[in-house]
Amino acid sequence: MLMQNKKIVKQIVLPIMAILFLSNCANTKAQKTANNEKISTTTVIVEAENFVENSGNIALAHPGFVKTSADGSWLSYKIDIPVSGRYNVRLFAKNEEVKEANCWIEDYIDNKDGRTYNITSNMVVAGNSSNSIVQKDGSPLAATTHLMKLHVEKSALLIDKIEFVLVREHKASPVVITQNITGKEWKLTWSDEFNGKGLVDETKWTYDIGNWGWGNNEPQYYTEKRLENARQEDGSLIIEARKNDDGKPWTSARLTTRGKVSFLFGKIEFRAKVPAGQGSWAAGWLLGDSYVDELSWPYCGEVDILENVGSEIDDITGNGKTHGSVHYDGYYFKKGNQIPFITDVENMNGEFHNYTLEWLPTGMTMYIDGKKYFDYQVTESRSLTWPYSKIPQNLIINLAMGGGMGGEVDPSITSQKLIFDYVRVYELK
Repeated sequence: MLMQNKKIVKQIVLPIMAILFLSNCANTKAQKTANNEKISTTTVIVEAENFVENSGNIALAHPGFVKTSADGSWLSYKIDIPVSGRYNVRLFAKNEEVKEANCWIEDYIDNKDGRTYNITSNMVVAGNSSNSIVQKDGSPLAATTHLMKLHVEKSALLIDKIEFVLVREHKASPVVITQNITGKEWKLTWSDEFNGKGLVDETKWTYDIGNWGWGNNEPQYYTEKRLENARQEDGSLIIEARKNDDGKPWTSARLTTRGKVSFLFGKIEFRAKVPAGQGSWAAGWLLGDSYVDELSWPYCGEVDILENVGSEIDDITGNGKTHGSVHYDGYYFKKGNQIPFITDVENMNGEFHNYTLEWLPTGMTMYIDGKKYFDYQVTESRSLTWPYSKIPQNLIINLAMGGGMGGEVDPSITSQKLIFDYVRVYELK
């Protein structure tokens, strides 16, 4: 492994007000919205030649480019991210070869678990292209020093720089509803019945945006405030994934209560009708409010209450399977020790079903249409890393296409719909 040019990554700061110029920081400036409100934008610029380490016969090219190997290369960088949030990642490169090059960015290459955090999925630089800019949107990054790798595969490239542009600052939920856990009956504390029209209620939901792969190499672009992808209609919420839409291979929607409200304990119920067809991946789930970027998972916790893939639904009968699972530091699928709970469901895509979690300090149980199929109790060994007694959880509802669980998408499918009748949260009284 060749060690070259261990300069600190070039980052530039232009502050909002009269703060002095500081090197090795972010390029931050104020912009105005259509309502004349000031917002802060941050851009971190990483020059290609400022790599820390590399592999694959790297060469410095004039002026200011790094040439990678046709046999595959990587460049590592030490990058200071000043603001936690979601970033658009831009790769500036030239490809003088006929073959396209596949690139992706790996975060936290020094993580203690030896995991691979892919924060861009595949970024394709076309062959015979000059001054290309390839972008992935919405990558989550915490405000800290990141050690990252830029991987370049299948073709040689001339790399100019990488930019990280802040598009949404991270905001934890300001309201935490801790449910009462003693009593005999479940009483409603929060809900969305989706009885409105048009866009969703933004006092309850935040739009997650982008196409960075979402940790699962998912191809869809989650949009914001777009009726084609998320709308209230006839007393329901429709999340629609659309092929070759808005200039993207797939669009869809992902809604979360993050930044609005999170919950600790209680009964959580999604009443939904899921799509059938190879490649669809419907979900209603929980993610810990302490999630900031991929290093937060699974320590923050994740609970999958509604998780169904279209490939498991019979085209004729509509019968399929639902998956329930709990992820945290001690037990999750990448360790190979997760305990899955799966049960059969009749007519999954033809009618609404109730997907329910009962979450108490002693453990979790799940039900489909009132029938218990999931029982996960806090044993002594599990309690050592159990996050669900202290970390509030946000609700998430989304429809993905493809990815690690969805699988290859049927090319004949052009649209899929995940429909919610309601989302409700209860406590014991």
